[in-house]
Formats: sequence, structure tokens, C-alpha cells
Amino acid sequence: MEEEKGLKKEKKNIPVLPWMRNPIDITTFDQCSLDLLPFIDPRLVAALKNMSITSLFPVQLAVWQETIGPGSFERDLCINSPTGSGKTLAYALPIVQMLSKRAVKCLRALVVLPTRDLALQVKEVFSALAPAVGLSVGLAVGQSSISDEISELIKKPNVEYGICYDPEEFSYELQSAVDILVATPGRLMDHINNTDGFTLEHLSYLVVDETDRLLREAYQSWLPTVIQLTSSSVDGNYPSAADLLPCTYGSLKTIRRMGTERGFKGKAYPRLAKMVLSATLTQDPSKLAQLDLHHPLLLTTGERRYKLPEELKSFKVLCQSKLKPLYLVSLLQSLQGEKSIVFTSSVESTHRLCTLLKFFDNLQIEFKEYSRLQRQSVRSKTLRAFRSGQVQVLISSDAMTRGMDVEGVRNVINYDMPAYIKTFIHRAGRTARAGLSGCCFTLMHKDEVKRFKKMLQKADCNSCPTYSASSEVIESLRSVYTSALEKLRENVESEKFKKSKIRLKSSNVRKEK
Repeated sequence: MEEEKGLKKEKKNIPVLPWMRNPIDITTFDQCSLDLLPFIDPRLVAALKNMSITSLFPVQLAVWQETIGPGSFERDLCINSPTGSGKTLAYALPIVQMLSKRAVKCLRALVVLPTRDLALQVKEVFSALAPAVGLSVGLAVGQSSISDEISELIKKPNVEYGICYDPEEFSYELQSAVDILVATPGRLMDHINNTDGFTLEHLSYLVVDETDRLLREAYQSWLPTVIQLTSSSVDGNYPSAADLLPCTYGSLKTIRRMGTERGFKGKAYPRLAKMVLSATLTQDPSKLAQLDLHHPLLLTTGERRYKLPEELKSFKVLCQSKLKPLYLVSLLQSLQGEKSIVFTSSVESTHRLCTLLKFFDNLQIEFKEYSRLQRQSVRSKTLRAFRSGQVQVLISSDAMTRGMDVEGVRNVINYDMPAYIKTFIHRAGRTARAGLSGCCFTLMHKDEVKRFKKMLQKADCNSCPTYSASSEVIESLRSVYTSALEKLRENVESEKFKKSKIRLKSSNVRKEK
């Protein structure tokens, strides 16, 4: 017991880095009309208004000040802000503004995200802004074949067949077709290692979105590789991009020199400016050290590390474990078709719950399954149907928790109570976004209440009233539930049989070869 207390105490006493002790408080900023925003390119104002954006949220204004305003990108930014506060536009807008004056097209900004779905969403934001100032945005997530991605990312010179070119006057140079790249780590590494003409030599901006997850999972050592490829190319401790990758830009070269120019001694200039973001940013010094941050500045909302959206209302739903699906059905019926996301603890639970609900007669709720086990095309189709309102309820694993922005989600339902406050924050953050209101319901047994209350206190949430499910509705569904369970068992057995047949068939094919 004493040993456990010691471990808990030791875990709490992780040293806070000096630069994290005096953060900029985002809550001291007000919304700012685009017409009053200093230095913004008029073309970007028009693009934002086409997106129905007429003002910037506090986090967006705070980042603008530290990048385009007086801060002038002199420091790397660490942004810890609640879900739905507008972090994507907070980094997209200043990057597009800074690159709008570029003379030569080459890859200058890289945004890395942990999932395809999130990357697709972020790419949409950049694509709404970048063309207004003549910039191109690329995507590298493995959604299409690598050859298709290469044709989008790398531009080859126009060569007319039948014409003889003087080799002294004509050089066959591959060039970047994009100024900004949105990527997942795995596909980024594929291009770094295998794509001719792909280089990070000219990179000026690196965004690491959902930082805590990207630092927790190695993803083929993408981060040290990117840091290494963008380090100093003269008198540095690391090899330059030219040493590690073939030079493909002819006379165009970005030289990063070591010195004291505009920064600290021993840092490269022009340096790679970094922005790292999360709703639950890590404070672990060993993890943050991987980012090689330059004179970092922390932007956060108040003193609390964990913060729930201001307009979120949280409720607990006490239920009997064996009748849990009935409590969910009762809750969904009481919400009367409002756009909702139901979260489970795993992809298996998601599939099982979705299959069970299909066997309920006359449910009159349009719902779909959404998990990482599905093909990307299936997930994208489901998400489009959910966004358009054709599907009212999405039953999802935690694939949906990180950063996904679906307009009009009124409710989040934790069918399985999350184990950690971080997970709760990311789930709950799918609603009550951009200043709108929303509700989060968590189903639990009475013996889980104490742990749930303790978890919410970490986010300074001390009030979570009980939502009472209709006992009459639950009783009326019992016979339907019994029948649905029986059908679910038969379905599970059928799926197991089909899988075993597929495994046997593939095994026989391998033996024949």
C-alpha cells in the first residue's frame, strides 16, 4: 500500500519545464472581426467569408499575434486548447499568409496528423484558403496508391518528344507540385524514403497536430527523421537533406547556417518554425524534448491542464450492466433524432453493439458503424451521410475522438465509460464546439460513480447530474432485447464460421504455391 502511494506521488511530481510555468492565457483574448485583424491579406479575408467565417476565436487571434503580429514566428508555439476551439484554422491561416509571398514553388509547410480522417479534414481547411493566394495543397495519407500521390506531389518538366535538348542548357529536374503538405506519419515516411524529387530541404513550417498521440506512437521514427532532414546544412552536427536525399532542385537551395542570427547560439537559421497542438498537451519533458523546440511559448486556457468545452453539459446514466443496451435505446429515443455519437471501448464492441441494434424492430433511428477496421471509402461514405443528416447516430470506437469536426453534433454518449480523462475530453469534444451547446451522457454502473467523479475533477468539473432513463421504455423493450440477443449470438457464430473458411482458403492457397 505504501509502495502504491509512493508511485502515485512520484507520478504527480513530474517536473514542469520552466517555459510552461508562465503561459499565455488564451481566455484573455476576445473574438476579433476579420475587418479589424492586422496585416491579413484581403484575398484571405474573402476566402474566410466564403467559409462563413467573419471573426476569429480567441485561440486563433492569440496564435495570429505570435506569428503574423509582434511575435513574428520568433518562437515555437505549443497550443493547449479545448476541443472545438478552432485550432486548425489557428495554424492554417498564418501559414498560408506567410507563404502567400513566396516566389518559387517548393514544399515549405508540413502538417502531420495521426489519422487519415483527421488529415482529410485539415486538408479541406487549407484547400479553402490556399488557392486564394496562389498556393497548392497536397495530401499524403495512403487513401490512393502511392503512384497517384506522387503524380499529385511531384511535377516533372514538360519534355516534347522528338526534340533534341542541349544537356548544358536543359536539366531534367523534378519539382514539388505543392507548397503545403498534409500527411500521416507512415505515408510521409514512404515518400521520404522512396519518392524521387520529394525533399524537406526547403521546409519552413512544421505542424504536429494531436501531439500527445503522435509522440506516444513511434510511427517509423518519422519525427527524428524530419528534424534531421531540416537541421543545419553548414557546420551542423546533423547531415543536411542534400547528404541524405538526392538534390532535385538544381540551383534552388535552402542553406541553414549555424550561428546567433535571430535566435540562440547553436541554432540553425533560417530555422524550421514549429507549432504543436492538442486538447491534452503532454507536460512530460522527455516527450517534448523529441520536438527540438526553439525558445517555446505555451498558449493555454487558464491554469488547468485539462479543460472541457464551456457550453458542455455532462450527465451520468446509472444502469444495470446486463440491460445496458436498453438504457442506450431509451436514451436515443428520448433525444428524438438529434445528431449523436455513441462511443464504445473497442472496435469489436462497436461492431457488436451496432449489430445488436439492427435486430431491434421499429427502432426508427438511422445509425451506422464507424471504426478503424472499416475501409477508408466506407468510413468516408458513412461520415458524409452523418454530416448530411441521413444518419442520425454514429456508433464509433475512439477512431472518431481525435479532432474530427462534424457540424451539428448535439450529443455524445459514452456507452463504455473511458478509463482516462484525456479520452473523456476528446470524446466529449465532438459536441459543444465553436461556442455551441452540447450534452455528454456517460452510461455506468453504480460502483463506477466514484471513479467517474474523481476523473472529472481533473478537468475541474464538479457537477454531473444523473439523467434518469425511462423505466417504462426499458421494460417494454425487454422481450425485443431477448430476441435481438439470440440473433446476435447466431450472427457472431456465422461471422466466425465465415472467417475460419477464409483463413482455411488462404492457407490452402499458400500451400499450393
